[in-house]
Amino acid sequence: MRQEDQRETREYLPPRKHFGRELRIAREAAGLTQQQLGDCVVCHASLIAHFEAGRRMPRAEDAMRIDKALNTGGRFYRMLSILEEAKYAAHFREAAEAERLATAIYEYAVSLVPGILQTADYARALFQSGHANPNRVKIEELVVARNTRRCILDNPDTPLVWVILSENVLRTVVGGPAVMAGQLRHLAGLMREGRIFLQVVPHSAGAHATMSGMVSLMSFEDAPDMAYTEGILAGVLVDDPHLVQRLQHAYDLTRAAALPPAASLALLESVAEAYENDC
Repeated sequence: MRQEDQRETREYLPPRKHFGRELRIAREAAGLTQQQLGDCVVCHASLIAHFEAGRRMPRAEDAMRIDKALNTGGRFYRMLSILEEAKYAAHFREAAEAERLATAIYEYAVSLVPGILQTADYARALFQSGHANPNRVKIEELVVARNTRRCILDNPDTPLVWVILSENVLRTVVGGPAVMAGQLRHLAGLMREGRIFLQVVPHSAGAHATMSGMVSLMSFEDAPDMAYTEGILAGVLVDDPHLVQRLQHAYDLTRAAALPPAASLALLESVAEAYENDC
């Protein structure tokens, strides 16, 4: 194995890039150029290059032709099927995989509770609000997938999770008072157990560095830090060191503007009690 390949096996690769790396290794082992493989797949060599770089994913029929040309016994078709059956939105799949491997996660949320901390009722209300005519079966599949992300909290030690919430998150009623009370009590419970660190940026703090959108920062044992930012139906996984550093700096400034954990816990439980009184 080449030194480059040995180095790659020790570091995190997003699913698309992992697929591309495995394709390149198999193509080179078969002694084919990108042009020759492209001829077998009936596509241009530049498309094979995109596959190998993780910029594009092949169609099912292309994957089957790749397997035939490389004599890989359906390997790439199966890999493609696994990626296509992923339970996360396309723009979040790579971030979800990174989140699973992270040793530390730092979240800032401007309007919603971060996914790994959502209760099933809260997640269900969110998914229902995003569909004009929600399909119950599909909604439940999405809820199950989101709850699966919470499994990373089962380990009492890793990852370290530090969360900063805008007060908007506490005040935006998702699913009704009972759902909100349950969600805030869940957060408070995680804080009291010492499983997460959580701070709230109160409305009185005014402008702060990350108020324009959510950000998730992730650290890994053997790989560079990454960040994820998201808007409506779109998200960006950031691995450029300079940009990640800028987001980390913004996060630190926001943390300085937030209430201390003890005061944040008191606010969480006070708002939860108010929701319970409204039920």
